[in-house]
Amino acid sequence: MGNPSILGDVLALAMLPSDSIPTVPRGLAKLSLFDWLVVGKAGSTEPVSRIVSDFIMEEGGEPQSSVFGLPLKLPARAAAMANGTISHALDYDDTHFAHVGHLSVGIMPAALAVGEAVNASGTSVLEAFIIGAEAACRIGITFGRQHYEAGFHQTATAGAFGATIAAGRLMGLSSVEMQMALGIVSTRASGLKSQFGTMGKPFNAGIAASNGVEAVKLASRGFISSDDGLSGPQGFIQTHSHNPNYREAWIDAPPARFIFEDNKYKLHACCHGTHAMIEALLQELHERPFLPNDVMTLTLIVNPRWLKVCDIKVPRTGLEIKFSYTWLASMTLFGIDTSNDATYQDALCQAAHIVDFSSKITVISDPEVSDMQTKVIITMKDSGRRELFFDLAARIPEAVLAERLRKKASSLIGSEIAKHIWLMLSSVESLSARDIAALMNV
Repeated sequence: MGNPSILGDVLALAMLPSDSIPTVPRGLAKLSLFDWLVVGKAGSTEPVSRIVSDFIMEEGGEPQSSVFGLPLKLPARAAAMANGTISHALDYDDTHFAHVGHLSVGIMPAALAVGEAVNASGTSVLEAFIIGAEAACRIGITFGRQHYEAGFHQTATAGAFGATIAAGRLMGLSSVEMQMALGIVSTRASGLKSQFGTMGKPFNAGIAASNGVEAVKLASRGFISSDDGLSGPQGFIQTHSHNPNYREAWIDAPPARFIFEDNKYKLHACCHGTHAMIEALLQELHERPFLPNDVMTLTLIVNPRWLKVCDIKVPRTGLEIKFSYTWLASMTLFGIDTSNDATYQDALCQAAHIVDFSSKITVISDPEVSDMQTKVIITMKDSGRRELFFDLAARIPEAVLAERLRKKASSLIGSEIAKHIWLMLSSVESLSARDIAALMNV
């Protein structure tokens, strides 16, 4: 028996009526939009952002959609590509661990670029993003963990399908046109983990958004593609996933449940694999304060997959610090702000107190610890022993999350601009897509 088709499930989700979207994902989508605007503005001066901006300005075209850091508008497809890349330049955006990728940077740029081009409402943009993000999650889970482990970057692969659905809703595609758009993007979706550590990683987010807009624009003009380029014979799943997870991915599909609600937001400017550790230490410091000098040894127990990602023992640059358990644990205990991207300077690699304390830290793996969890064992000099645990899967109350995202925004773009964007988005239902886009360059 051949593999089952998920096209019907995907199309049903893509065409889901807006009144089937509940309150919780709507609230989180507003936070996603705020966070995306913040990291995009903060990343607009990065070298990769300048290169991509110069590239799309050189090509020119119809002025439809805004771009971070540019005073002019460009075609929606180009704007989506640039904004996806720019907003992922700092790698400080949200993560969905089941999807194994970043949702906002691949999908929001497509939704906003098309929304601005067609003068959609702000509410329509948020609804399109929610449905596109949910689709990316469900499709990413269908691909399975092996897709990611084989070297595919699901921000770009599953994300391209989510971007297509978001853009397609805003373009008003019919079910048949949406089906054709999914077929088109199935032959365009791409993105490799081999690009991690280079400008190619943020570019992967940009091409997800760009591919989505391109597929939708072609489909709206009557472009004919494979009937089922996603899950049909020799389609994307069959050629890119050796062990698809059809069943788990589509249990309790919307409107029954939105797994977008499990989206996680970066509150520290470093690899998401280190965040559970940082939160565990911060929580302990708050509840039972102690000094670094009180510690004899500190053992971190993490999921094995993170040892390949964020266990740089002796970082040489500020960027490598973001992927170093030992340095980040030391910084946390010494009260160094891990939420501010400006903290990660090369000089910190030689800071004597950090270097000395790092020698007390041991990092080990345990497959029983999920990739969202960390255990910490601290042996104190007074012979006391403390065992800590943190699980990122535990939801942060929306009000608390909002406050922490606002603090992050203030550190990245300044308190006044952050406050202005926050206040504007508090009444996003009364804004147009063009009003939202104007916030990219306030």
